[in-house]
Amino acid sequence: MFKSHRSELFLFVGAIAFAFNGVISKLALEAGLSAWRLTEIRTSGAFLVMAAFVVARKPKSLITTKRELPSLLAFGIIGIAAVQAFYFIGIARLNVSVSLLIEFTAPIWIVLWLRFVKKKQVSPLMWWGLSLGFTGLMLVAQIWKGMTLNGIGVIAAFLDAFALAGYFLIGEKLGKTKASDVMMVWGLGIGSLLFALVQPWWSFPFSFLTKQINLQGRYAHQTLPGWVLILWIVLMGTVLPYYCVITGLKGLSASTSSMIGMLEPILAGGFAWWWLNEAFNGIQLIGAVVVLTGIYFADRAKSTT
Repeated sequence: MFKSHRSELFLFVGAIAFAFNGVISKLALEAGLSAWRLTEIRTSGAFLVMAAFVVARKPKSLITTKRELPSLLAFGIIGIAAVQAFYFIGIARLNVSVSLLIEFTAPIWIVLWLRFVKKKQVSPLMWWGLSLGFTGLMLVAQIWKGMTLNGIGVIAAFLDAFALAGYFLIGEKLGKTKASDVMMVWGLGIGSLLFALVQPWWSFPFSFLTKQINLQGRYAHQTLPGWVLILWIVLMGTVLPYYCVITGLKGLSASTSSMIGMLEPILAGGFAWWWLNEAFNGIQLIGAVVVLTGIYFADRAKSTT
């Protein structure tokens, strides 16, 4: 059972970790840490952890060829830095649900790329899976409740979707020759370098690390120092999910993997409901079931896409 669905299980664990990290990140953001600084410390911290791990075990695996270098650079710039940067630009100017909905059109662009650019055969089940998944996300996001669209925000959200599609496509390609941990070191390292150039580390608000952060919601009477939240975001919200998703990509197509990624906003809504008491109503539950049905169809289509 595990061997036959190993890739799906890795992607599912990755989606859970990314989704739960949304709650922890929200606590950090509402405590005063900017989205850009949170992204910077998250990416750089994860890079240091993975680099130390790989250097200690198999340093020679980090050596790459000139042929692989463009893909690794693209993975770091597009799959790590651009995905996070455009996401934060989008949610700063749009309703979060609308921004997420646009971002998770990534599977559509992947399938269109495979069908019309790469000229590959796409199973009808994949088209059904995409349609159901996108419809379910619209129900989960309840886009009819917030449609004041900012032009820059819409552009950023679509660029985020394209970058996310690139993340899956490039990751699928690299996964054929590179180990998951090596891909992470290269991707996170390149992303960290870009963020450090834009916002130097000597100006980082290190006082946040000792600040007592209220946990809100069901844990509103408790606090934790900022460094604990950051440590969780780095290890459990970045290292673990990225490793799981990249490993899952090795056994599935980019289109199927991105469809399973649609679980993330559903799970994030569930965690926010449990911890922060954010509403998760009947329509959203129906949407979640529709998305899961779409993912099932996409997974069934993996052998023919």
